[in-house]
Amino acid sequence: MNVIQPNCRVQFTAEDVDFIVLALGPRAGSAETLVKLLADEDTRDLILDDEILLRALLEQRCCLKVSTHFYFYVLVRHVFKRSGIGDRVVADYVAEVLAEYSRIESARCVVPGRPEPLDYFFEMVSALQTADDPTAFCIRTHIGNHSLFLSGVFPERIRYRAEHKGAPDLKYYEELGRANFRAAGGHRLAKKYDLDAVFDTLAERFRMTRLALNGLADRLLSIGDADFPMNKLFGHLSQTE
Repeated sequence: MNVIQPNCRVQFTAEDVDFIVLALGPRAGSAETLVKLLADEDTRDLILDDEILLRALLEQRCCLKVSTHFYFYVLVRHVFKRSGIGDRVVADYVAEVLAEYSRIESARCVVPGRPEPLDYFFEMVSALQTADDPTAFCIRTHIGNHSLFLSGVFPERIRYRAEHKGAPDLKYYEELGRANFRAAGGHRLAKKYDLDAVFDTLAERFRMTRLALNGLADRLLSIGDADFPMNKLFGHLSQTE
């Protein structure tokens, strides 16, 4: 199992640079100058915080030719800032989760030694009982990420199923995500990967983070393949622990 890292800000493509140059115009200088500025952490973060970039992404009428890492980071960073979540690393981590989850195979919990991915929360929780220490850490981070993704991007789907089919409600997702981020943040591997502070913040502010993502839900759902197999992600909504 791979541990997601907050790497969106260091994965710029040539198309991302072209987009920034076009959006910021003379302020950005040449593409060559911009590449140099993006290589410096302080100036890079100031550039990515520019409201003009956000508006350019949201108002683009044609197909966006930017990377998912750039796209999600800018959107998440700005909506988090407005919600009082100012840590760029936290925004970077959540943006990376969204980028990973835009590919269905990355959204599934693959556990070593098991022939099939774990698609249900009750399966993941059960797997914790026999998992070794590193695997348990990965499962807990996946549960936290999965809870945040589903409750952040698809809150109305969760509400509908809770009201009409007796499925878990948003409070269930918040409690599950908060508890597992807290447990992951206290794990020794969180310090190794420098994720302890990120997980602690997501545990403490899970609901705030979830609500911030709700504001992006319509925009996020417009990205990717229209036939994205959401049944794989929502299969567990009829299940409980």
